[in-house]
Amino acid sequence: MPKIGMEKVRKQQLIDATLKSIETNGLQGTTISTISKLAEVSTGIISHYFGGKGGLLKEATVYLLAQLKKDFISQFKQTKPTPYERIEFIINANFSVAQSGDRAAVAWLSFWVQSMHSEELAQVQKVNHMRLASNLKFSLKSIIQPEYVELCTDMLAAQIDGQWLRCALSHSSDEQFQQAALNCRLLLKHLTDQYGC
Repeated sequence: MPKIGMEKVRKQQLIDATLKSIETNGLQGTTISTISKLAEVSTGIISHYFGGKGGLLKEATVYLLAQLKKDFISQFKQTKPTPYERIEFIINANFSVAQSGDRAAVAWLSFWVQSMHSEELAQVQKVNHMRLASNLKFSLKSIIQPEYVELCTDMLAAQIDGQWLRCALSHSSDEQFQQAALNCRLLLKHLTDQYGC
């Protein structure tokens, strides 16, 4: 009989092995075999817990999204942040070490490409896109004139995604990722100066 809590441990072990395999071998070179070897488990465990490689890739993406949420929430202190600070927290989370390290960057790029061919990953990516827009809009409504909220949401979301993508594709250092985050905060300041209420 399996130990209590072992399923959670095994699942995380397989997610970690998946991200490591993608970093080392790329998505095409990542197989059930490469994952199971890195996790030091039998290949059948992947099918047992995730139904196959597709299910495991989806869970690895969901794990990265959970890390993004964790990075966002960890910035909250005892006082309630202002809407402007909340947006800064969103920017910071998207450029945190957890999201910009080599392993996460390679995985995100791989998942984005694969989402064009996988309905499961496309759905996760859609949720991610909608969550970013919703979180930005929630705070922008308090500091931007109503008729410009959609425009500012689109511009900030595109800036965050675009700056992150440029850094990831060029294998940027942590300092370059932080500069990209600063560029996003500069756009936020520009938008609030121009369209603020």
